[in-house]
Amino acid sequence: MRRLLLGSLLLIGAVGIGRAALPPLGVLPAAITDPDLARSDYAEHCGGCHGIQGSAAPAQLPELRGRVGWFMCTPQSRAYLIRLPNIAHSRITDNQQLADLVNYMVFGLGGASAPAGAKPFTADEVAHERKFALTSASLKAERARYVEVAIRQCGAPATMRLLYPGQKWPVVEPD
Repeated sequence: MRRLLLGSLLLIGAVGIGRAALPPLGVLPAAITDPDLARSDYAEHCGGCHGIQGSAAPAQLPELRGRVGWFMCTPQSRAYLIRLPNIAHSRITDNQQLADLVNYMVFGLGGASAPAGAKPFTADEVAHERKFALTSASLKAERARYVEVAIRQCGAPATMRLLYPGQKWPVVEPD
């Protein structure tokens, strides 16, 4: 038992080696009707892949913590967030509840990456954008396009091209 515990502690420590501390959480907008439910929905529907704290690195998934807010930079990249298949086709059918979840991601996990003055998603906006869900075949190209826009027009760091900070080149994104 002692070996198992020691092995677990070493594994937990090794995972964190080479990674800087995660950026701080941001302030949640008052538009979130139930922040606890939004956080719980994120954990249940998104946290398994993107990590409960918004960082699943070194998994080959985009890190959300301190980064996802950059997609609020333009109306097109903002819509992209809702059009992602796992959001647009979410089992959460209530559009306000889904807006709250995405607002938790963008403003809570995204923290300072959300541009000043970015408005929270609304139920009506979510209902509209869900109709235009992206296909999995277009996800890499769409993300790359909006990352370039965020870098060029909004001052996002060039490291946004990587799935997570500290990722080693060449970038290999999942199909």
